[in-house]
Order: sequence, then structure tokens, then C-alpha cells
Amino acid sequence: MESRTKSVTKFPPVEEQLEAILRGAVECYSAEDLKKRLTASRESGKPLRVKLGLDPTAPNIHIGHTVVLGKMRLFQDFGHTAVLIVGDYTAMVGDPSGKSKTRKSMTEDEVNAAAKTYFDQVGTVIDVKKAEIRRNGEWFSKMSFGDVMRLAGRITVARILERDDFAKRYANQTPISLHELMYPMMQAYDSIAIEADVELGGTDQTFNLLMGRRLMEDSNLKPQICLTTPLLPGLDGVEKMSKSLGNTIDVFDPPDEMFGKTMSIADSQMRNWFTLLTRIPMAEVEILLDPKQTNPRMSKDRLAQEIVARYHGPDAAKKASEEFARRFRDKGLPTDIPTHKPSGAIVPIVDLLLEVGFSASKGEARRSIEQKGVRLIDEKASADGEVIADVNAKIETRKGLILRLGKHRYVRFS
Repeated sequence: MESRTKSVTKFPPVEEQLEAILRGAVECYSAEDLKKRLTASRESGKPLRVKLGLDPTAPNIHIGHTVVLGKMRLFQDFGHTAVLIVGDYTAMVGDPSGKSKTRKSMTEDEVNAAAKTYFDQVGTVIDVKKAEIRRNGEWFSKMSFGDVMRLAGRITVARILERDDFAKRYANQTPISLHELMYPMMQAYDSIAIEADVELGGTDQTFNLLMGRRLMEDSNLKPQICLTTPLLPGLDGVEKMSKSLGNTIDVFDPPDEMFGKTMSIADSQMRNWFTLLTRIPMAEVEILLDPKQTNPRMSKDRLAQEIVARYHGPDAAKKASEEFARRFRDKGLPTDIPTHKPSGAIVPIVDLLLEVGFSASKGEARRSIEQKGVRLIDEKASADGEVIADVNAKIETRKGLILRLGKHRYVRFS
């Protein structure tokens, strides 16, 4: 009896865990199974093994990615084991989820380089030091061709073609490479290799997660619980958050920029963001979203501070709030614009955006210009400045001029 008492105190009450875990989730296969698994974990004192597969293909993580990462951190905070699968082998295949054509595969060197940057950013949400980090090359590199064939023989082509994106491509006679059909099987086998209790993923990963559940059952293992989270709409509130659409908040964005971008979202998005990106109790969220009880601007300020504090701390969040209020009130420029010494007296605008760190590639720089998001400001003339709409423009980098990207990124030429 004594040992049972000790184990009970290791984890929070099951209902408390369940409510927080299911908050904002789209589907759970199944909630009843999850409750039973949490109960058994609490009674035995043995943490659940919670899996999240990461193919480190994106150079920058935005807060849309942190919805599922936040669920993983929640499990960690409840005392469970986070198992992060670095998909070095699956990245070389390329996840076909939601794609209308074959994705370019990554080389091993590209995967390794991307993984380092990726985990620096993941560490802003997940406690990486306490996580179990595995590469699926650990098991796939040891498989013989016969092993792969036996594994493939447990899954039918008909089942694979149930997947919506494959079905559409097949119907449209768009080529589907054989190695793409193996991706769901590989992700499913990861769950067997690490004996996952729970697997997390966005709604675009539902098919792959359920494939893992089925394959585990077929291997006489207790099937994993599958928990899916929604894809967060971007700042425009329409398209999903995506770097290519220029509607993201990146986890390494400066505090003022992160705060300002959050303040720009539509009021209709606030419930979604409070639910998915904060841990404010839902009863309090209801008060914040009721205009009769809370001024909408103050509610959005609270949301923005919560998001900034998560990545930069509460002091930076408070300062960003005060700076935003000052600029909103005075309609002026920020007081702490960073400076940059340009490489020349006249620099092509695309090169200049790369040089000051506003863009990670020439393609991204051109998109920012085409979307009319770039301005050159001479504050002696106007705080709004002039829109740079020509991707071939050459910019005079006179001392004191200010380059602005979007509404919240500034740099002053020194």
C-alpha cells in the first residue's frame, strides 16, 4: 500500500491531465483509451512514452509548429517521457502529406545541418535535455532488404491509397513514387521501435498516426493513442501559417516584432490563439473574450504578452507592450531601432534584405517586395516612408535612412 501511495503522487490527477491534453485537440483515438492509459500510469508510477516525429526540413519554426510542440511539453510537465524522433531516414524520403507532387529528398548532410538549427528552436518549447531523442536511422539502417519487404507485406496498396493526397494524385494521374508510398509505413514502424503509448501530430498527419496504431496491433503491441492538433491559421486568419505566405510569427522573432504581429490578428482569431498557444484557464479566456467584461484591445494585449513571455520572458513581454502602446499613441517609430552598416553606398534591394537579416533567401526577399511589405523611411520627411515595389531596385543606403519590413521590423543605416 505504501508503494502505491508514492506512485500516485508522481503525476497530477487523471482528470486534470486529460482536460489539459484534450484542450484544443481535433481528434483523440481514443479519449477513453487515453484516460485508461493515464490511470494505469498514475497507479504504477510509470510515465507514458509520448512520441513526436520531426523531419527537420524547415529552417525556421513558427508558432504554428508550437501547437503540437506545446502538447508534448504539457506531457513532459505532467511527468511523462517525451520521445522526439529525428526523421533522418524519413526526411530522405520526404513526407508527402498534403503535397500534390513528389517532394525533394534531403541528403544525410542536409538533414544533420537542419537538425541542429531545428533543435535550437524546438528547445524554446520542449525541455530537450529531459527528452529522449532518437533517429529513425537507428533501426532502418540495420534492416536488410528482406526485412523491408516483410514489413511492406503487412500493408496493402489499397490501404495506402485511402490517404486523401495519394488518392487525388492517383485520380489526376500525377506521378507517385514508390518510396513515397513507404513513408506512412516508416513513420508507423517508428512507433513500434520506441513502443509509443501516445503519438502527437497535426491533422495532416492523421493517416500516418493511425497507420502506426494499426501496425502496433498487428505486432501484438498495445496500440498507441493518436492525438491530433489543428493547423494554426496565419496572421491573415485565412491561409495556414506558412513562411512562404509571409504570415508567420517565428519563435526567434524579436519581442517587439512578435508582440506587434500578434496585435495585428483579427479578433475572430483570438479564441483559437488563446486556446492553442496559452495555458490560461478557459474560464478566464471566456472573460477575456467577453467585450462587456474586458476591453478587446486589452484582451489582445494579454494574448500578445503571453506569447512573447513564452519565448523571451515576462520582462521582455511587458516592455514590448509598453513600446507598442507608445507607438500606437504617438504614431511614431520605435525608440530602439537596431543599426546596420551597409556593404555599399548603393545596394540591390534583394541583397540588402539578406544583408540586414530580414530574409533568409533571395526568393523570400522577392516575395516580401512583391507583397509590398518593404519600405524605405526618411523620418525627416515621413514616418511611413516609401514602398519598394521593384525587385530590381537599387537602394541608396545613406546614413540615418530606415528600412522597414512589414509593420514591425526596422533597421537604421549607420
